[in-house]
Amino acid sequence: MKIPKLRELREAVRSLFSKPYTSKFPFAPHEPFDGYRGKPQYFEDHCVGCGTCAEVCPAGAIRVIDPEAPVTRKNPVPARRLEVWYDMCNFCGNCQANCITEKGIQLTKQYDMACFDRKRAMESIELELAVCDLCHAVITPKSHLRWLARRLGTLAYGNPTLLMTSQRELISVESGIPGEELRRPDIFKILCTKCRHEVMLKDIWGEQYDTHPEKR
Repeated sequence: MKIPKLRELREAVRSLFSKPYTSKFPFAPHEPFDGYRGKPQYFEDHCVGCGTCAEVCPAGAIRVIDPEAPVTRKNPVPARRLEVWYDMCNFCGNCQANCITEKGIQLTKQYDMACFDRKRAMESIELELAVCDLCHAVITPKSHLRWLARRLGTLAYGNPTLLMTSQRELISVESGIPGEELRRPDIFKILCTKCRHEVMLKDIWGEQYDTHPEKR
């Protein structure tokens, strides 16, 4: 048997009277270090529902669910639902890194997500949608349009949809009843890209342009 060195004896004695290096888990909650990539969480004050997080998620753990178009009056307040499923997430951090607001979805320090029911391994958020005034197709959440208007500043006045979204935040503006054919006043409505294209061509070319593709 080799006689231990004085340095090894000194280390052994010091360890007997020093605090442990490991945490007290499971007897006490463990506090992860800064930058720990835990459970992703939506923050309603910052999420605009653009769906970028779902586009960049390599695991397909984030889903964007819109109501079927056209949106009828049976659902006067249509909403976009975003779901993140923890049992599919690989905690890569792409959703947080590519969030356009930088705070809409963030990886928290929560790591204990075990559960017996898969339905509990999901977190969701719902945001009110902007709908086309003519064809009632889904455009994007209203919070997304407001965020774009703020980012663009005065440049937003060049886009009628952003302009009308900003105005409706200040005063109540009725969308009106769509007529049998497109007219110049339809330019100043909240429209999807297809209807905006049709209205602009109709306004420029007038009766020479037929809005019905099957009649062209």
